[in-house]
Amino acid sequence: MIIDTHCHVDLYPNPKSLINDLERDGILTIGMTNLPSHFKMGYPHVKNLKKIRLALGLHPLLASNHFQELPLFMKYLDYTSYIGEVGLDFSKDGINTKNIQLDSFEKILQVVSSKQKILSIHSRKAEKEVLMMLRKHKIKNAIFHWYTGGLKLIDEIVESGYYFSINTSMIKSINGQKIISRIPKEKILTETDGPFVKYNGRIVKSNDISVIIEYLNIQYNSKMMEGQIYENFKKLLDRISDK
Repeated sequence: MIIDTHCHVDLYPNPKSLINDLERDGILTIGMTNLPSHFKMGYPHVKNLKKIRLALGLHPLLASNHFQELPLFMKYLDYTSYIGEVGLDFSKDGINTKNIQLDSFEKILQVVSSKQKILSIHSRKAEKEVLMMLRKHKIKNAIFHWYTGGLKLIDEIVESGYYFSINTSMIKSINGQKIISRIPKEKILTETDGPFVKYNGRIVKSNDISVIIEYLNIQYNSKMMEGQIYENFKKLLDRISDK
């Protein structure tokens, strides 16, 4: 079974067509949202589907919207077991809103800590801060999406029980390959991060995850990584009530 733990379904050119294809092909997909207002719009379209779940998000690069969107985040918190995309971004694109991001992420973790949720985490240039905050709030279930931080910190993230989701861009870059080689196979998951990733000159599709699985089979000297990824995700699912 192909599992896409981080896909911005609502931002594809034709979300309705994509949803139908994913459901038909049996691809288990966690659809990210960047704001709670986006979750509000998308939820009615996926709530009755079998293979697609929608995550409630508050993207760090949309910090200018956080003040008005946070109440809506709290309102829809119990509609889903998936939280994403959330986190911090201290790159040049996000550093000017660092304080807003920290405040918003703190509030999210405070309310999520007592609930059974799986978080998909954005951590660009803020990996240490994200890890520290997750630990502070005793978050049990988190996936570091498209991790680009230091290699040594991977060990600490693994020790904390967290996972990493890998996309096609990562398997093509030297840095991405180094990161993957550091992650135990028991902590690997797959993602597309579509439509923000291109593959073969087009927007990535969830079916392209099969290429990641082939790469991981070589990386871990195994023919069973598709099954391993399923087992990894199932362990996360077993910790929450909404399956």
